[in-house]
Amino acid sequence: MKKILSLFLSSLLLVSCFALSASAEQEEPLEAEDTGITINVYNWGEYISDGSDGTMNVNQEFTKRTGIHVNYTTFDTNESLYSKLVSGGASYDVIFPSDYMVARMIEEGMLQKLDFSNIPNYKYIDEDYRDLAYDPQNEYSVPYTWGVVGIFYNKNYVKEAPTSWDVLWDDQYQGKILMFDNPRDAFGIAQKRLGYSFNSTDMAEWQEAAELLKEQKPLVQAYVMDQIFDKMEIGEAWLAPYYAGDAAVLVEENDSIGFSIPTEEGTNFFVDAMCIPADAQHKAEAEAYINFLCDPEIAAANMEYVGYSTPESAAKELMDEEITSNPIYYPSQEIIDNSEVFLTLPSEINEKVDKLWIEVKMGSSGSTATLIVVLLGFLLLYIVIVITKTIKRKRMNRY
Repeated sequence: MKKILSLFLSSLLLVSCFALSASAEQEEPLEAEDTGITINVYNWGEYISDGSDGTMNVNQEFTKRTGIHVNYTTFDTNESLYSKLVSGGASYDVIFPSDYMVARMIEEGMLQKLDFSNIPNYKYIDEDYRDLAYDPQNEYSVPYTWGVVGIFYNKNYVKEAPTSWDVLWDDQYQGKILMFDNPRDAFGIAQKRLGYSFNSTDMAEWQEAAELLKEQKPLVQAYVMDQIFDKMEIGEAWLAPYYAGDAAVLVEENDSIGFSIPTEEGTNFFVDAMCIPADAQHKAEAEAYINFLCDPEIAAANMEYVGYSTPESAAKELMDEEITSNPIYYPSQEIIDNSEVFLTLPSEINEKVDKLWIEVKMGSSGSTATLIVVLLGFLLLYIVIVITKTIKRKRMNRY
């Protein structure tokens, strides 16, 4: 009896395994035929799951499911993204600008309106991330991530978690402070320290922020973006303002590094979005890519890797609770209420900020003129040397 029962149970187990295997095969997405089309995607560095450490390779998975190939390149600031598009040096199908840059590109006719019938997964985007000021009619963009700006600090040298932006002007940390290498974030910190809005249209306030940044410059080791990872990890720098999502790289892999969001003055709340440039060559395929990234399964895997916050509750529910309950990635409502978003600025303000930023990086308002004079001096000296050598050569030839 036991043998018969054992044989029956073995057969039942075999049938069950076969059924589960067949079911799994049915659930596995079929590999699509190659379309022969390649879309050009331009995103921030370290901002998509790439298959390392056993994670999902998002771009490969997209190609597998759609047959559309991805040519993926990266930028480090909104300003470099903007410059690349304005120069016409390359054509992209999907780009990932931040909120204020989305608004600027809309205003300047640099983006296409989206066909949301090709992006059905937009339904998963939470209401809190729709109809925002940078794209009030939700015509040109789909939210990709959101987050806040804070300060990374080395606990071995900075004993208390910074609660104010003042620490970035503390001379006891001279030469160990890193600063954003883009004007909007750098000026934003100075503006908050002065009690001004990120979106001020008062030229005098921008000038005052520039003076504050010039005052800070002797303390700054370097103006950087993604380079903060290496500099903070090896202890070369002790303080660096950056985006909360990158705590996954720094804080979780190095016990000596902490992250703090300044609560005294408040901080920047940002949304990075997916958009299609006006000159994109493959709009429908670009919309398929955006739709794919909005799939909760894909979004969850992607956000667990990049560390930034998802605008989709459906994706958040699929993520590790250790991440979704972490106040670095999902800060309290009090912190969010005390934050401010960047809005697009009038063109005359943008031009003024660009000039002021050059002054900050050069050290003073007169440095640019001084540099030009020095360069002209070298050029004149070079011309004199060339002419002198030519005259000497002609004299030698006579003899």
